[in-house]
Amino acid sequence: MRSLLEDMGLPVHNQWKDEDGWHAATLAGLIRNEWLRNLHVPDPFRIENIELKIEPIVRVSETDLNSLMSSLEVNVVALSECLVSRGSRLEMAAASVTGLHYNLKGIGKMLVPGFPPIELKPHTLIILPANMPFRIEACGFPGKSMPSPDLKKFSTRSSGLVRRYTAGGGEPEVILICGFFSAFYGSSTDMFSSLREPIVEQFDETDRLDETLKLAISELIKQEVGSGAMSAAVLKQVIITILRRSLTSLNLWVERFAMLSDPQISRAFAEMAAHPGANHTVSSLAGMAGLSRSSFMARFTDVVGESPMTILRHLRMRQAAKQLASSQMPVDQIARSAGYGSRSSFIKAFRKSFECDPTEFRTQAKTNAFMKQPSSKCLATTSEAEE
Repeated sequence: MRSLLEDMGLPVHNQWKDEDGWHAATLAGLIRNEWLRNLHVPDPFRIENIELKIEPIVRVSETDLNSLMSSLEVNVVALSECLVSRGSRLEMAAASVTGLHYNLKGIGKMLVPGFPPIELKPHTLIILPANMPFRIEACGFPGKSMPSPDLKKFSTRSSGLVRRYTAGGGEPEVILICGFFSAFYGSSTDMFSSLREPIVEQFDETDRLDETLKLAISELIKQEVGSGAMSAAVLKQVIITILRRSLTSLNLWVERFAMLSDPQISRAFAEMAAHPGANHTVSSLAGMAGLSRSSFMARFTDVVGESPMTILRHLRMRQAAKQLASSQMPVDQIARSAGYGSRSSFIKAFRKSFECDPTEFRTQAKTNAFMKQPSSKCLATTSEAEE
């Protein structure tokens, strides 16, 4: 079976096979999509009155995807507007985080080294992996160019800034909103870490993504209390819209997300993310995924990058940190909510994650929120863990 897939030029992932054999639904979907791509109907022949009911490749269930969406944390690193006049181009250096690029108006191209040119038209949305430079060309290029801005200088602690980059002196032909962000579960599971090539999806005016992204920019420009949180929430709406499309999309880009490529592992992870304080064990999570303990451990680590219990600890610590910063719950209650049977074991785990006691964390979180000051080392450790 592996050789058959390779002969067809299809990617082969280890998580498509376990002790019960190849995942038939996934393989059937891949073979079906390859068949459609190679199906050529020469003129003047046409296929009429034939209804092809093609189901998307087996994906994460709606329930599990909803849990994953709810637990997803988004940090806005920077938002920018890119304006390119007719016959001009804008060179953009690689950013250290994932980039989301939405074309508001105009016709042009985005060129990413190593990949075919991407056609830009209104409502085209592109997600680029971290460390990937790109170039935007408007119709009529060649013309004037703008040197590459150093996107590596974007810091995960410099949110609240809106940048504008222009190429050419005339009326903008192409206008893009570019958002640079991190999206993660717990404190270490980056949703986009496995992305290695661009994702391109065409939306339309009824999806209203342009209004959503304009709102995110306007919030950062205001620089009012909570602007950063509001912009992050707005950008999360856009990411959720993309994930919703994964339930119906026939495109294989969904398989580039490690978390979405293995529905069984996603089911267990979604349960952990939704209820981190529950009495989870490797065996109970393996049973939820419908896998043996050994198969579950291997596939979970392959997909997520860390063991189930390590990820569970991250999820529990994030929940505890949120409760300490935003509520007056006693530490003992927060410990029980996070799944710890004793105050001492909880404090030990918390110190390991944040380099301070829960009480100190709470004091500094409230002081910094009131004074609008940069985080101390204790809180800075939280940000570093989240990157």
